[in-house]
Amino acid sequence: MATKRPRTVLYRRRREGKTDYSKRLKLLIARKPRLIVRLTNRKIIAQLIEFNPQGDKVLIAVDSSALKKEGWNHSFKNLPAAYLTGLLIGKKVIEKNIPGTILDSGFKSVLKKSILTAFLKGVVDAGVNIPHGDEDIFPDENRLTGKHIQNNDKIVEDFNKIKDKLMK
Repeated sequence: MATKRPRTVLYRRRREGKTDYSKRLKLLIARKPRLIVRLTNRKIIAQLIEFNPQGDKVLIAVDSSALKKEGWNHSFKNLPAAYLTGLLIGKKVIEKNIPGTILDSGFKSVLKKSILTAFLKGVVDAGVNIPHGDEDIFPDENRLTGKHIQNNDKIVEDFNKIKDKLMK
């Protein structure tokens, strides 16, 4: 009778579906801080994280509910909120004089004209040096401002007001 080899047990975070270790290794080889973006059911969470052998170090953390302080009273997960969240964390990255970052979207794919690319456009518009390829991946201006949303007059007005405040 042949003996069975014991099965290799995957890392706990891989078993739980939280970490893609091959993608993480590729991002860490770049030796740049990672701009991590995660989408929840209610908001967008963004963190700038630097690798440390003892454990990753969070340098900056922002989520889209921070837009409430700026006067945003709409959804915290739509395209305009994603752009403004990217703009907000981008300004904080510039204030800390961090030269460049790379985007870490986790298990989410970065698709053309999506919420993740709206977030990325906000970061790029803030002045952060982050590789992103062509400009045609970004949503058009009408979608970024919220003109595609029903009853959009207040959303567009609030978007422009907050964008102007953050761009100063």
